[in-house]
Amino acid sequence: MSKHTVPIVEKLGYGLGDAAANIAWRGVATFLFIFYTDVFGLSPASAGLVLLTARFSDGISDVVMGVIGDHTNSKHGKFRPWILWTAIPLGLILALLFTTPNFDEGGKMIYAYVSYILFTLIYTANNIPYGALMGVMTGDDKERTSIGSFRMSGAFAGGMLVQASLLFLVAHFGNVAPNINLSEIDEESYKVEITATKDVESVGIKTNNGIATFQWNDNLNEEATKRKNFQMESGSTYSFIVNGEKGLTANSFTIIDQKKGYSTSMYIMSVLLALLMIVTFFTTKERVLPPKSQRSNLGADFKNLLTNRPWMVLIVIGLLFNIYNAIKQGIVIIYFTHYLNDELLSASYLVGLGLVSIAGAFATAPLSNRLGKRNLFIYALLFSAIVNALLWFCGPTDITGIFVLGILSEFAAAIFPTLFFVMLGDVADFSEWKNERRATGLIYSAGSFATKFGGGIAGAIIGFILASYNYDGTNALSIEQSFPGIKMLMSWVPSIMAVLAAFFMLFYPLTSNKMNEITTELNSRRKIELANGEF
Repeated sequence: MSKHTVPIVEKLGYGLGDAAANIAWRGVATFLFIFYTDVFGLSPASAGLVLLTARFSDGISDVVMGVIGDHTNSKHGKFRPWILWTAIPLGLILALLFTTPNFDEGGKMIYAYVSYILFTLIYTANNIPYGALMGVMTGDDKERTSIGSFRMSGAFAGGMLVQASLLFLVAHFGNVAPNINLSEIDEESYKVEITATKDVESVGIKTNNGIATFQWNDNLNEEATKRKNFQMESGSTYSFIVNGEKGLTANSFTIIDQKKGYSTSMYIMSVLLALLMIVTFFTTKERVLPPKSQRSNLGADFKNLLTNRPWMVLIVIGLLFNIYNAIKQGIVIIYFTHYLNDELLSASYLVGLGLVSIAGAFATAPLSNRLGKRNLFIYALLFSAIVNALLWFCGPTDITGIFVLGILSEFAAAIFPTLFFVMLGDVADFSEWKNERRATGLIYSAGSFATKFGGGIAGAIIGFILASYNYDGTNALSIEQSFPGIKMLMSWVPSIMAVLAAFFMLFYPLTSNKMNEITTELNSRRKIELANGEF
């Protein structure tokens, strides 16, 4: 059992589960902040506070869910049933998160808090059992590393799917077709009149190439900007002076109803999420059980957890690298939309990151066999941090440099979560070896806690830094004034977290030699228990 080779179909099925989870998680990490500020109408500080406040319950809910998973007994196992039970609820709450009810400011804040807290709770009920499942699919730590590579490849593929396609889906489903009357003033200057055919609460207009600047025709003293957001009323006409681009026609303008576009697109993603989770349930198996002689003792499990040094070190590292990744993910759309003025280019960028992340995930197993998990983690953290910090020196026209640095940084960053969740399985083995008790779900709660709380802290950091520069997603002038903050968040601010994580990894005690010793002894114990009929 301990040396059982997990079939490739089962590894693929398990990977689809994290593809589904990352449709939700990467979709939220990448798009929710800009959705809150530019579409839903919250201030950056309010949006950041929502993302942070909801995380304070995560430490409790994650541990509770780990305990519940360990104490679940069904014909389908301890952890697999939760993947099935939460598949549809997780898809539903994701859809509601990107729904925009017509509330006043106070109502919007309440809706944001309630929907986001529900999202984190349902995600917990799904993701902690899903993560713990990897720890019981096999007792071989090297085979578990292989499963981890499939898991993170699925995670990056799911994230890439939502990140690459969502803005195009938003543009498609949110397309507004008003009447456009365009008259040329000179070679690079036009008067553009938009006559609305329906009411749209939040519409954004720019040229397809994103080059020309807009001024309201009745306020030529205002600063020209490359985008205008405004409320559109049916039958009303909106007049702009557009400068700086030749050969414009009525088809040269992108006019999008962002609320409808985001909601419809996320409804589609939610259905796909639920279907993939159901596939994971039907294609996986649980094989590693706690020792037959183990009796339920929650106090002993918590005591063992809190004296488990590898677990304590990993939870700190997980928190730091998740803040690093979440800041990078959360600022990308704002960076491309406002600093580079080409939000659709972000889709190509995110596809590039997704593809190289899959390569990084599959490179993790051979690299860790050569260098050891601990050393590889340190090297990857430092490399990714240094390369990412160099983005500070890129201007809005340095597209090639931005892509090269981002892709190099992401290759190393893909190694973080792959190793992290594999190492949580090692920590579960360490606990069983040391204490002769196994609480896989409780230990894997660290993974969900670090992911979610790290994302909350990252959202707060993004919100507070942008607020310090008076960022307002509906005001073009305030957006341009916040460019230094946007650049900081894209470059050296998150890199600080990765460097700190590398420092704490120096204190992680489970070296390759130690894990070989633990795995050998556990295999011997399990053979004895199997012979005695205890499994």
